[in-house]
Amino acid sequence: MTTVLCVPQWQGSASSKAPQLMAGARRAAELVPADAVVTVPVLETGGDKTAGIRAFDVLVENQRLTRKALAAIDDRVITIGGDCAVDIPPVAAARARYGDALTVLWIDAHPDVYSPQTLPSGAFHGMVVRALLGDGPPALTPEQPLTPKQVIIAGERAGDVSEHEYLAKTGLLRYGVDDLERAFDGLRGPVYVHIDLDVLEPTAFGATCYPEPNGVQPQRLIDLVSQVDDIIGAAITEHAPPSDDINPDEADTIRRLGAALTR
Repeated sequence: MTTVLCVPQWQGSASSKAPQLMAGARRAAELVPADAVVTVPVLETGGDKTAGIRAFDVLVENQRLTRKALAAIDDRVITIGGDCAVDIPPVAAARARYGDALTVLWIDAHPDVYSPQTLPSGAFHGMVVRALLGDGPPALTPEQPLTPKQVIIAGERAGDVSEHEYLAKTGLLRYGVDDLERAFDGLRGPVYVHIDLDVLEPTAFGATCYPEPNGVQPQRLIDLVSQVDDIIGAAITEHAPPSDDINPDEADTIRRLGAALTR
């Protein structure tokens, strides 16, 4: 049994297009095959910048609401965002259940290891992996953090110098687009797969807030994800359609990614 958890949060992003993530989450949630869909009633307003994080108060409340929704679900959960920060409660739940055996495959054009001191915008979606490792504000950081050996960054090609320094210091495994297959070599469950859609080549999938050139072709990613055994949870995030008109090719990509994650 699989439940889609739709979390239409936008406040973790600093993009002018961030509000489009609300519609993108709801639209993507309809495309992923599941036995049930649960939508978290997240706050839709902006919030105050606190401790270097924009909309801090809203993000704290949205995490609380997401944890509450998760507590009522016994199925495997596929989280649909919204910005990448929606994935902290589901990953934390997987960490609590599977312990050190869990591997998190973070597929993203960006490594998301900024801190409030290194990201002037305060956009928390750029700090998510760092928070999952326990290096974040207590109100937004899991009680049981991941260890660096549990995280694999895949498809990254747009990290800042400070982020690459952090990756080197912590020893996080990082693979780009050219060597993407190496991120999947020998991967065994339990595996949690996070997909930020900006990992994709923007000429093939452009409905994201932070498109980066020279990305992964959709079919290549779908084929790789389809080979992963024992996916115990996953997320698809950062879908930001520019209008109400659905792009059939992009919809098909989300549908097929969802099918690969839930097969």
